[in-house]
Amino acid sequence: MNPLNSCKVAIGALKVNALRSFLAMLGVIIGVASVIVMVSVASGAGEAIEARIKALGTNVLVVMPGSFTSGGRRAGEGTAVSLSEGDLAAIRTKVQSVAAVAGTVSGSAPVVVGNANWTTSVNGVNEDFLEVRDWALADGRTFTDAELRSGAKVAILGATTVRELFGGGPAIGEQIRIKNVPFTVIGVLTAKGQSGWGSDQDDTALVPINTARRRLFGAELTVPDNLRSIMVEVASAEAMNDAQEEIETLLRERRHVRSGGPDDFQVRNMAEFIRARSETQSILSVLLGATAAISLIVGGIGIMNIMLVSVTERTKEIGLRMAVGARRKDILSQFLIEAVTLCVTGGLIGLLIGGGAALAMSIWGDWPISLSPSLVLIALLSAGLVGVFFGYYPARRASLMNPIDALRYE
Repeated sequence: MNPLNSCKVAIGALKVNALRSFLAMLGVIIGVASVIVMVSVASGAGEAIEARIKALGTNVLVVMPGSFTSGGRRAGEGTAVSLSEGDLAAIRTKVQSVAAVAGTVSGSAPVVVGNANWTTSVNGVNEDFLEVRDWALADGRTFTDAELRSGAKVAILGATTVRELFGGGPAIGEQIRIKNVPFTVIGVLTAKGQSGWGSDQDDTALVPINTARRRLFGAELTVPDNLRSIMVEVASAEAMNDAQEEIETLLRERRHVRSGGPDDFQVRNMAEFIRARSETQSILSVLLGATAAISLIVGGIGIMNIMLVSVTERTKEIGLRMAVGARRKDILSQFLIEAVTLCVTGGLIGLLIGGGAALAMSIWGDWPISLSPSLVLIALLSAGLVGVFFGYYPARRASLMNPIDALRYE
């Protein structure tokens, strides 16, 4: 019997017991739908989180003051002596593979426009800040060298700050007050969304770093040219670890950290953070996929059970087919095709249900999803393999029947 005829016979046999065939497929339908929903939601969430983390810059090292230690007690993160413009200049000139270095002075401050007011994060920045953060302007211009040197009262606003202060109106050229100091808006940043820590990156205002020190936050007595953080963009991902080691060595020398003592600064490697987050997300996706695959295996066991019942019910039919010339491999292929047809059909139905459920979660539940063609192909192949694996034993059992005993079966 050729494969086409085997398919026709198998489909006909399944149609005879349509309800039983559907109930047998139900486990596979649920299994495939679970795989599609769980993996697509997990992948979508991972991509969304990774995109937010990458918005900080993938090849970026963030240097911040560490903990101050006195009498054997550590005062906590950020309590050590502040970083300085001298530290920034040393990193720029002495550390290899540095593409750009940005220093910041930041704090929270109220911003007022007419009757509207909004408390936002105000950052004093230098000329490299937008390059290091890979942050483009949606409108307007950036700071000029003269404005940065003189401490001009100009500001660049984030998308959220613009929305809260101006609604849908234009912001370029408008006058705002930050801590009662008048500023002119010269630029608007493109929207970046949430950061890897869940904060709104667009809820911000940028001013020249000298302006922030002189007019908004004040300079420290011990470190007049203080910086709250230094962001270092490294030329390539391969050079990240070497650059980090060079920065740590340089700052230990500049900040007179004794040999073997704890550093009073910290260097955060954003690439390592992204890599660790990706590995965690991969593990989570595997666990969710494995959980969903259990449903698929349970469905396969149901298929095998139904096929064994079918073989028993059709014992005389099997004996008759053998008696008129059907070979053992014909019987084997017929029942194997029935099992695969059940699983693949169930897989297609499960794919439609799972895809629809994932899409509904994305639309109404605002869940990020990622339904890739490879996931669809894997789900269908898995369903087919389940049919082959769990259908082989009933099919082999049918093919090994003795024709005489089969014809005598009651």
